[in-house]
This record gives sequence, C-alpha cells and structure tokens, in this order.
Amino acid sequence: MSDAKPVQQDDPEASRARGVRAVEPQVVANGTTRDIDGKLCIYYDGYWIRHYDIRQDSLANRKNLIDQLTRRVFHHTESGINTPGYKLEEARQAYDAETDPSRKRVNAAMLAGALLNRASDIFTKVVELQDAGVEIAPGNELLRECGRCFLEALELGKLVKHYSGEEGLDELWGEPLKAFSMPVEKFYEGRYIKVAQTMANIDRITDTLVSTFAVHPAFKGLDACARRFASAAKLESETLRADDVIFTVWPEFVAAGDELFNFHPDLAAAHGDAEVRAIEQGVALIRRGQDLLTWIASARVPMPKSTQNFLDDLHAYDECLRAMLHPPEVSRAANC
Repeated sequence: MSDAKPVQQDDPEASRARGVRAVEPQVVANGTTRDIDGKLCIYYDGYWIRHYDIRQDSLANRKNLIDQLTRRVFHHTESGINTPGYKLEEARQAYDAETDPSRKRVNAAMLAGALLNRASDIFTKVVELQDAGVEIAPGNELLRECGRCFLEALELGKLVKHYSGEEGLDELWGEPLKAFSMPVEKFYEGRYIKVAQTMANIDRITDTLVSTFAVHPAFKGLDACARRFASAAKLESETLRADDVIFTVWPEFVAAGDELFNFHPDLAAAHGDAEVRAIEQGVALIRRGQDLLTWIASARVPMPKSTQNFLDDLHAYDECLRAMLHPPEVSRAANC
C-alpha cells in the first residue's frame, strides 16, 4: 500500500464520476483515503474508488464473504455448473471417465462448481460448530479439507467460461480461496487493485471506441454517449449491491448502456452503398463494445482477452473508416 503513482486530481464537476482522469498531477500513495464530494474513496493505481469499511475478521464474517463470493462466481460464469457439494464424488467420477475434450471441459467446470460448494459447505459447518462453543484450531482437518477444495476449484476454474462464452474468469474462482486463506484487509486491498484494473480497461476500451468512430461524421454524438456509459460503468464496478446508492447507480448504468446500444448513426452522411454497409458494421461493433463494458463492470474484472480481441477489431475497422475518407483507397471499404 506504499506504491506512489501520479494521479490527476478531479475538478469539482468531473469528480462525481470515479476514475475520471483530470487536471493537476500529484503523487498519491496507493491506499490513501479521501472524501471526494461527500463520498469516502480510496486510491489505487490512478483511480479513486468508493471505500467500504472492513468487517471484523471473524469466522462468521468470513463465511458471509465466502458465500457472497461463491454466488458471484456462478452468477458470472456459464450455466449448468452450480453442482451441489454433496454431488462432488459423482462429478469427479464423470470428469475422470469423460474422454471427449469438449465434454471433459464442461465436466471440469461442473466439478469445479461442486468443489467450490463443498468448500463453502464445510466452512459453514465450521462456523456452526464454533457458534456452538466447539474450539476450532487453525490446523483443524475440516479447515485443511476446505482449503484443498478451494485450491482444486481454482485450478479447474481456469477451464470455466464467462456466461458470454468470451473467456474464462479464473480470477473470480480465486477470490473465495483468498477470503478463506488471507487476512481480510489484504483480501480487500486485492479487490481495490482489481477494481482499478477494471476501471482502466473501461477507459481504454472507451477511448479507443471514441477515437475509432470520431473520423466519420455519421457517428457524431457517439463520443458523449460512450463516455456517459463509461462513467456509469466505473461507478457500477466500485459499488456493492448492499449499498443503498445502488438505487441510483444501477438505473444510470442500465439507461446509459441502453443509450449506447441503441445509438443510430446518420446514414445521410454516407457516400454510396459500400459506406452504408461499413457504417452498419460499425453499429454492430458499438453494440459489442457495450456488451463488453457491461460484462467487465458487472464482474469487476478487466477481462483482458476479450478486451484485446475487441481492440484488435476496432483497429481493423479504424483502417477501413479512414480508407473511406481517402478516395484513392475507397475500394478498401468493401472489405470492412
């Protein structure tokens, strides 16, 4: 928490949206807290992020945190893998018996789900025993078995896909293990770092999206629309569902996302059928970008593979748009 990085201080208007890069450079140490427009924030890697108090480090609070993180894993990953913990042996037998690579990957995902649920089940029982007055030593066999299940779930979780099918979210699979094995303060420090990385990717995608479509007059107004959604996405990525401010943050996130998804370019600015087709393909790219920003903000992880694939496609499309504006190369527009 001692790493110091330059940060741009928000002006009063911009500071209402976290992660806005602004005016006056100043060195701020990671972990610095500050009240910004009535909101307590913590600084990590270039971003001021909404700060939450850390609960007392007890088994009961760890259990609640692990339960939340476990539900979060299944919420953001492919369907059909939330295997109950009591089905662990059946899930393992099916995984071991499967030989087809595609089916075995799905069996691995189902086994990972069973292991995660088994670990959560064990930890719940440990907390219940402690509440009943039973002393649970740190080296207790139940706790060791819980740790083994989390570790194996993390390894198999690398094979599990995001519900979009775009890429895996093995970072989410590691969070219950971290909540189980490390001090709570250290766990939350890691979460703030991950949110900062998420915000950085939101800005990176938005900046590239805006610069790509800024070269053609048909997309006038897209920049403001995209930046509104980016601002809302960063607020969503820093906000816990249990926080009452979600009743303001979530509607803005959804409304701004709908606005970007439904953006309509001015086809009257097109010259010829090839240019119209290229602009229509651009709309599909904008909608892909809205989807990606939604996934990243909701999962609070940067999704680097999906991000890079999208940025590569934006780069290719950027070349196409620029070709349309240079008559000697206009024939390249047909290849957009």
